[in-house]
Amino acid sequence: MSKGEQTRAAVLDEAARQVSLVGMNGLTLGLLAEKTGLSKSGLFAHFKSKEQLQVAVIDRAVELFAERVIRPALKTPRGEPRLRELFDRKLRWDSGDLSLPGGCFFASVSAELDDAPPGPVRDRLVEVELDYADTLATVFRTGISEGQFRADADPEQYAFDIRGVLLSCHHASRLLADPKAQDRARTAFEALIRAARN
Repeated sequence: MSKGEQTRAAVLDEAARQVSLVGMNGLTLGLLAEKTGLSKSGLFAHFKSKEQLQVAVIDRAVELFAERVIRPALKTPRGEPRLRELFDRKLRWDSGDLSLPGGCFFASVSAELDDAPPGPVRDRLVEVELDYADTLATVFRTGISEGQFRADADPEQYAFDIRGVLLSCHHASRLLADPKAQDRARTAFEALIRAARN
């Protein structure tokens, strides 16, 4: 990596940390300059606009999620074991064990941008969320091909249901401070698995 690439990567890491704490709209060049020790003009050399910075921050969060959740889960056996690993790692990501200090970057930013007009930032986030749903559906489909789940089970419905469980857990643990949020999420996950089995 060149010095410029290293600086850009460090800036994006800090920007992702800040977004997890203050939201996408709370991220400013001034805040980032303060946290990184760079000047606003120095930051502007890397990101020509706030919009460009926001898209780059989403991309960095995707890289972190892939590194800490997706890739390790894909090393486990196909089907149900892989689903379990994906679910467990996503719970740990949401709780902050594997993620940024503010918890799940994507849940927070999704709540912030869900009513925003279409544009590069919201469109990139939508693409990321659709990719994650597709990953869950694909992994579930392998459980069908392995004979672990019913042939008539609907992978897209499963992906929808599991994302609902995870979002509910995020809400219960982060906003409501429910100490049983993860236990309840695991109970809901087990019910989904039982319903999908042959």
